Amino acid sequence: MKHATLNAVVEARAGKRPTALVTNLKTGAQAIVTNNEMSGDLALDGAALATVREALRHDRSGTIKDAPGPLFVHVFNPPLRLVIVGAVHIAQALAPIAALAGYDVTIIDPRGAFATEARFPSVALTDDWPDDAMKRLAPDTRTAVVTLTHDPKLDDPALQVALRSEAFYIGSLGSKKTHASRLARLTEAGFTSAEMARIHGPIGLALGGRAPAEIAIAIMAQIVQALHAAPADRAAAA
Repeated sequence: MKHATLNAVVEARAGKRPTALVTNLKTGAQAIVTNNEMSGDLALDGAALATVREALRHDRSGTIKDAPGPLFVHVFNPPLRLVIVGAVHIAQALAPIAALAGYDVTIIDPRGAFATEARFPSVALTDDWPDDAMKRLAPDTRTAVVTLTHDPKLDDPALQVALRSEAFYIGSLGSKKTHASRLARLTEAGFTSAEMARIHGPIGLALGGRAPAEIAIAIMAQIVQALHAAPADRAAAA
């Protein structure tokens, strides 16, 4: 591997940018591929580049066939993270489901009676105010953000930070009426319709369940769907 290529991979990982190192197994030529850019001495046509980016999106390293290939794609993706605002009953079900799906889970709730180790064993908890906690956590393209408190004083500050971040999924609990009120408040705060369209509200796929665990399953299903959707499809689904 060339020194410049190694530096590019290291810098991408430090910046938490999904990156793939593509190597031609016959020639040794290599390319660095991100969601938006490509560099290196390996030329990839449109079809090969699309295949590499699909591997990047699905977090799958492996060999692909190509005219000058074969090519080996080594995916370097940041960890998947789920940030939950609100240590409520749905969060108690959602946290372990997300952990099983490979997400590092953090729960934000300044209400000490809710965010306890007894209720959330082995889960990272923070009692910082949601906007402060969100700024510290710095959601990236591998981060999902879910707000569950129904309290605008807690949900809205977190949503404002999330909407200014690269989080791949933003969802907020509440009815259509509640969501309409939420959008009105965010509009007053200066957010555009296009920005607010990123919020999945009401949250979760329409599976029909109403119990906390069933709602958690619907939320996690929608997060998985968003993670694996192409960027254009992700925007259309919001």
